Amino acid sequence: MGSGRPPTISPTRKRKQLASATRPLTSDHASEGEQRRLRGISDIRRFFYRNTEPVYFISATPFNLLGMDEWVRGFSYINAIDCFDGQHPNVFVPPEIEHEPWTSIEDINNYLLSHPAVAEFMKQRGEGGKAVFLMFDEKTEALCEKLGLEVCFPTAELRNKIDDKVETTRIADRAGVESVPNMLAKIDSYKTLRTVASKLGDDLVIQTAYGDSGHTTFFVSTESDFEKHAADITEAPEVKVMKRIRCRGAALEACVTKQGTIVGPLMTELVGFKELTPYRGGWCGNEVFAGAFDATTREEARDAAMKFGDELGAQGFCGYFELDFLTDLDAGKVYLGECNPRITGASSMTNLSSFAHADAPLFLFHLLEWMDVKSEFDVEDLNTRWSDPENIDSWSQLVMKYTGDDVRHITAAPPSGLWEIDSSGKIHHVRMQTHRRTVQHENRAFFLRISGEGDYLYNGADLGILVSPGRFMTDNFDLTERAKAWTRGIQSFYTGAPVAPEQRHDAGVEPGGFKLL
Repeated sequence: MGSGRPPTISPTRKRKQLASATRPLTSDHASEGEQRRLRGISDIRRFFYRNTEPVYFISATPFNLLGMDEWVRGFSYINAIDCFDGQHPNVFVPPEIEHEPWTSIEDINNYLLSHPAVAEFMKQRGEGGKAVFLMFDEKTEALCEKLGLEVCFPTAELRNKIDDKVETTRIADRAGVESVPNMLAKIDSYKTLRTVASKLGDDLVIQTAYGDSGHTTFFVSTESDFEKHAADITEAPEVKVMKRIRCRGAALEACVTKQGTIVGPLMTELVGFKELTPYRGGWCGNEVFAGAFDATTREEARDAAMKFGDELGAQGFCGYFELDFLTDLDAGKVYLGECNPRITGASSMTNLSSFAHADAPLFLFHLLEWMDVKSEFDVEDLNTRWSDPENIDSWSQLVMKYTGDDVRHITAAPPSGLWEIDSSGKIHHVRMQTHRRTVQHENRAFFLRISGEGDYLYNGADLGILVSPGRFMTDNFDLTERAKAWTRGIQSFYTGAPVAPEQRHDAGVEPGGFKLL
């Protein structure tokens, strides 16, 4: 949180601060934190290596913050899906108990926080603790308050406001960050659309305020296109109508801190590949490599992220956020696409990169904002170092969904861990591994399974994420043959029994239900 804006302090944190003023310090770690300031990156790393306060990542899967338990002592994952078959030393998956059908990640998190086994797990680890999430709501905040946990994010109310794609555009305008030419308006008919967007051309892109881009981004050139999505568009109080441009997607993660906004590297995005996702415009992976963008594009994106972060800070926001950018292939301009005020599906790419290991993962600077210790570090120096192509290694990830139209009950699925591919394109499982750390060559990859034995395959179901060194796209932004071979190979390990149409409702299968990552 920068100067000039009021801090946002949760009730739990207020109680803890009052209590700390009246009780003696009971741990060497706390004593050291109160007595001195962390000066520089080495002090920050040491602080987290010696941490004694429990930190929990509560989510459907551990994917977004894989490897963070190696940086933060006392870091645990509390998940609903057992991606590692009980073999990850710091993942806790409680036994499933009766619950209402899940319709969002927030539902999953609230189920976990209400679970007696989770409460017992936390009790055994000591009083209090920090809680981090991919998504949460006001109910989540109340459950954390009951458990004595501090939510290490700005309030759900503020995050929800910033997450609104329409509001994001207004924030960008105030920050001086350019968006694709657009209009923000209530659209009640195709006639209204054409009147409102007359200056944007015939080919339009319409986004509603919330949701995964694969579900809530609509391409409209004709009235027939509009009618396919008319209900979603006309029921929204306001939508963003953009000129359709020839573009490439990019993503960048950053963190608003007291010292300023720290910016990670610009990553390419894999979007809409039919081998990986059934959704046109649906995100299905990322690449990070030194030559992904020219120096001008990298600089424009970094400057935009810093401006946007400063504007977020003025609203009382601090911590992790992600920006999607669109590079206009005709005009050569870099436009802001949208903002995700949280960790994202690209976070493991940012936090496991070589520049992060040389300094500290971006997420550590986020977590530091909620730790009771003062710190000093040079944001400008970090940003300069992290933007240097010499400090960026090459990695790619594929986010695989089931693209078939049938529904099957999974009888066998590939395990998470280290996999290897041979010259003929056949793959095999090498051993269990918790993240990509031991993957050194392009013939190997780390796979995190999401859908497993006993689950269902249906259109849009998340299968898993595969991460490997090198690139998964060509310079023309097509999938490489290696990427296609890995995709076919992983999919071949899924087998299942057909589910009759009349049984699908009983199985709880809801195609396109909600995204987990």
